[in-house]
Amino acid sequence: MSSYKAPLNDIRFALFDVIGADAEFERLGFDEASRDVVDAILDEAARFTETVLAPLNAVGDREGCTLDQASGDVTVPTGFKQAFDQFVDGGWTGLNSPPEFGGQGMPQTLGFPLKEMINSANLAWGNFPLLSHGATEALLHFGTDWQREAFLKPLVDGRWTGTMCLTEPHCGSDLGLLKTRAEPRADGTYAVTGTKIFITAGEHALTNNIVHLVLARLPDAPAGVKGISLFVVPKFKVGHHGTQGERNAVRCGSLEHKMGIHGSATCVMNFDGAEGYMVGDPNKGLVGMFAMMNSARLGVGLQGLGLSERAQQNALRYARERLQMRALSGPRFPDKPADPIIVHPDVRRMLLTCKALIEGGRVMSYHAGVQLDIARSSTDAAEREQADALAGFLTPIVKACLTEWGVECTYNALQCFGGHGYIAEHGMEQLARDARITTLYEGTTGIQALDLLGRKIMQLKGAGLRAFLAMVDRFCAENAGNAAVSEFIDPLRGQATQWQQLTQQIGQRAAANPDEVGAAAYDYLMYSGYVVLAYWWARSVAASEASSQSEAFKASKRETARFYFARLLPRTLAHAAAIESGAGTLTTLDADAFDA
Repeated sequence: MSSYKAPLNDIRFALFDVIGADAEFERLGFDEASRDVVDAILDEAARFTETVLAPLNAVGDREGCTLDQASGDVTVPTGFKQAFDQFVDGGWTGLNSPPEFGGQGMPQTLGFPLKEMINSANLAWGNFPLLSHGATEALLHFGTDWQREAFLKPLVDGRWTGTMCLTEPHCGSDLGLLKTRAEPRADGTYAVTGTKIFITAGEHALTNNIVHLVLARLPDAPAGVKGISLFVVPKFKVGHHGTQGERNAVRCGSLEHKMGIHGSATCVMNFDGAEGYMVGDPNKGLVGMFAMMNSARLGVGLQGLGLSERAQQNALRYARERLQMRALSGPRFPDKPADPIIVHPDVRRMLLTCKALIEGGRVMSYHAGVQLDIARSSTDAAEREQADALAGFLTPIVKACLTEWGVECTYNALQCFGGHGYIAEHGMEQLARDARITTLYEGTTGIQALDLLGRKIMQLKGAGLRAFLAMVDRFCAENAGNAAVSEFIDPLRGQATQWQQLTQQIGQRAAANPDEVGAAAYDYLMYSGYVVLAYWWARSVAASEASSQSEAFKASKRETARFYFARLLPRTLAHAAAIESGAGTLTTLDADAFDA
């Protein structure tokens, strides 16, 4: 059975010592987010996730969700409902939401460590409230006044949850192919008809209502993505005054049988003329849906981080306890029949890989959260614009890299257990299975790569990249004489220079052959992630040396950074070589010749 202890010291270090989030909160006018209040919130989040959610993780995997075919009702695992009630009673559902709709108005950044802890403790349970935040964002920015009044308050206070309904059986990421239709009615509502698949938390009895945000086509809609509208379709009908009415014509048709996250209800949802209301303008639905999607993508990145943390904690504990052979240099514990496996270099390689990716990834993701707060709350228009560009640039990196690294970390952690990791007793195989979905939903790694390179770099002229490179340049200049980080400055500068060169090369080749973007995208994304992490590891060492942390903590950061620069950052060499090889190595072989 795996266990979980919230890494509060490192969470606080990332938030306050490295990023300086407390100073940012004060500067941005979050008067309620004082350091003592934030510390209290983190302590209570740790208590809730450790004592309430973590013990239910194996229960959810073992029991899963069940569907009553006659009624379409879904039963969740034992204890999930009680945990959700405690979550609502604690006010967690409204932590980052606007006070005018019942929220606490705390910074978006503060939601990141909460989500990380939830995902470490119980990823499947965390999927039930996950998309409510995105639904709130979509309605807040694109809903009408009455829609915000009717739907946001119960979403914020946790009486209702939200979903995101995009995918259909015949189309995944290519939303231009979707067939769900919305027929206008005389009373201003729409009759929504179609089938959506892979709908997280599409049906359950945790709340009084479920608010589905559904993409559909109007009868006169143009073809492709330019003809998609967004509709809010509740499980129970909702009137203009927010009154909940009779059951709507939306039903769970089946539950997906999945590799992992068994405790999460992944539903096929059938809409049969269900009553809905349009959100935003006709044929402009993707704008509102992307407000949900970007929120969800960052949330899924934190799922990868959370799973990595729990896996590494348990692998480290096991490596300290498990006796196996002697160290090659001689017995380290001569009073024992064998040495613990943590003395062996390959076990240390796996543990340090996890540690470097987790602790660097934590700072990287929290920094993205700060950009959301700056983009929303700064009084400086230019600063808001830059933060928005930086957040958009970082979102695919956070989502894709933290989930790819989540698969790697859960793999390494399981490997530390040897054969014991493959059996269910220690809970490691569940973490590995659960991690696999994170690279897939809310856009696969390939989709994130195309978003980064195709949109954020090519279409938007690399505004976010320029902002990040300016941060790197500024850090290197300011720390040129800092002995604590001197060994990292030149490698970091070199990586930043190559990053710019690769970007220019891809742009030049893409002008002649658009396939160059698709061919380079994955490697470009992963290259970017490793360079971003190098920057945050250099900054983490500088921050730790300047902090009041213990000498052991400072040594841990310093040696982990050295490991990262020496053994993980060189992965960029392979990604750069793949990028430079061009599209021909991928596109020349005829599709019919793959099985020749």
